Amino acid sequence: MHGPPLVFALEATRPLGERVAAALGGTLAPHEERRFEDGEHKSRPLTNVRERDAYVLQSLHGLGGQGVDGKLLRLLFFIAALRTNGATRITAVVPYLGYSRKDRRTQPNDPVTTRYVAQLFEAVGTDRILTLEVHNVAAYQNAFRCAAEHLDAHHLFTAPVAAAVGESAVVVLSPDVGGVKRADGFRRALEAKLLRSVGAGFMEKRRSGGVVSGEHLVGDVQGRTVVIVDDLIAGGTTVRRAAEACARAGATRIIVAAAHGVFSAQAADTLNAAPLDSLFVTDSVPADLPPAALSSRLTVIGCAPALADAIRRLHLGEPLPGDIGG
Repeated sequence: MHGPPLVFALEATRPLGERVAAALGGTLAPHEERRFEDGEHKSRPLTNVRERDAYVLQSLHGLGGQGVDGKLLRLLFFIAALRTNGATRITAVVPYLGYSRKDRRTQPNDPVTTRYVAQLFEAVGTDRILTLEVHNVAAYQNAFRCAAEHLDAHHLFTAPVAAAVGESAVVVLSPDVGGVKRADGFRRALEAKLLRSVGAGFMEKRRSGGVVSGEHLVGDVQGRTVVIVDDLIAGGTTVRRAAEACARAGATRIIVAAAHGVFSAQAADTLNAAPLDSLFVTDSVPADLPPAALSSRLTVIGCAPALADAIRRLHLGEPLPGDIGG
């Protein structure tokens, strides 16, 4: 590629984009976003992108005035403008990839939105997508025909969680069976950091018609610190349910680490009522909670250094951390 990478961040993700650019030792490439009176919009780069390696940051969450659909459409249009104006390679950097939870059919006539979103990215000429702690890595990678890069979030949480755990006996728990692999990756990273054995467990969970059920807890948490690991928190019901089960089973402390704090309107009340000692999330999504919510229990971990490192590696043709080929 000619010269350093061009890093753009659309307005809804600009604060995070500025932190990523600073971690890369530079500033964001200039661009324009304009909204017309009838609600339509346009965006364009304000620098020459021909034969350049371009990275566009946009987190696809529902917070703010645009909503997830508006953010997705703006990102797609901007990528298309880069392609039209001759960018050599375009990478969509999407720390939180919206619509990734519906990655398979669980009921008749269900949509598979992960695949549909992938087709939209491909249609506008995206060469590669990079995301952080997607809901289902295998489904994400299989949905895209362009390169689909993935960053695990457990490297961001290992040090702060290890400090919070101290010398206590620890169990890492997934709040559902589908997240066992994610939790085990964090468990192994925590073991390496603590230099001692860390237990494992998971919760039974069933969801039907928006109602979550299943109360069976697998794993010995009696007298131990439990670290509940998930990809995201929306309403907080899943985390609260797992935390309450651990408390009933005799856990002495309960810590939660979730990559994306996609907090809905009721999340603050739900999480405040849960028996949590600490909650860790990244800034992939702005932590939009009332100032008093969770008070000192909530810690936001910056993901900009990890995203910047991934952009640097991709630009140089180096493998990402955890790549099978690396």
